[in-house]
Amino acid sequence: MFEITNQPIDSDGLKLAVAEPDCGGFVSFEGWVRDHHQGRDVVGLCYSAYDALAKKEGAAVIAEAEAKWPGVRVRCCHRVGRLEIGDMAVCVAVASAHRDAAFAACRYVIDEVKARVPIWKEEFYADGSDAWVGCEGCGKTRNEGDKDGGAPHAH
Repeated sequence: MFEITNQPIDSDGLKLAVAEPDCGGFVSFEGWVRDHHQGRDVVGLCYSAYDALAKKEGAAVIAEAEAKWPGVRVRCCHRVGRLEIGDMAVCVAVASAHRDAAFAACRYVIDEVKARVPIWKEEFYADGSDAWVGCEGCGKTRNEGDKDGGAPHAH
């Protein structure tokens, strides 16, 4: 299941939603708002989404992960609205019988969500300016192979 919320993300609730007696491993990813980006001091940000399409594409990403790694249980929640430094912006929770599948599925989901789901980020800076942030290097995801020579992404 893929969710969008304007409330703080309940990572414990996501963990409980994937936990089953046949699962021996759990992996999660939490993305937090940091205080800098490309050398600029960030004071907050705002996420916006094309809600219906974001939910549809997010659900497709999760279905793909569950098909690629049979037996994994996946949930993902992305926050929208104004967020402050340290707030959780996204959480992926994956449970599986074995750790390899859980790690792989978690990585797949966060990479695909960032590349494909129509959610946009506006950053607000300490100097009073703001900017919409995108990633020109994310035309392909890590899951499709090296798209930018291995250059690190700043987001």
